[in-house]
Amino acid sequence: MYRVVVLYEQEPDADAYAEHAALCEQIPNAVFRHGKVFGSPMGEPSHAYYAEWEFADEDAFKSGTRSDEFMATGKDAYKRGFPQPSVFFADVS
Repeated sequence: MYRVVVLYEQEPDADAYAEHAALCEQIPNAVFRHGKVFGSPMGEPSHAYYAEWEFADEDAFKSGTRSDEFMATGKDAYKRGFPQPSVFFADVS
């Protein structure tokens, strides 16, 4: 299983993010999830919002992240002025 993890230091505007999430859900071969970060084991969390795409295997990951829809999500987030996120790719065993 492969994941793209997106972490925001500040929570994006809820209404704008709802529209953005609809676009994120269009990525082929992926399941999209997102939500508020509500805590951490020690003190305040370093991030306020979380999003991820989950892909069943490497081929699904490659086709999803190379798709026009995936590229459109980055452009849409930038256009909406969302806070600059940290983005990670993970191979989940």
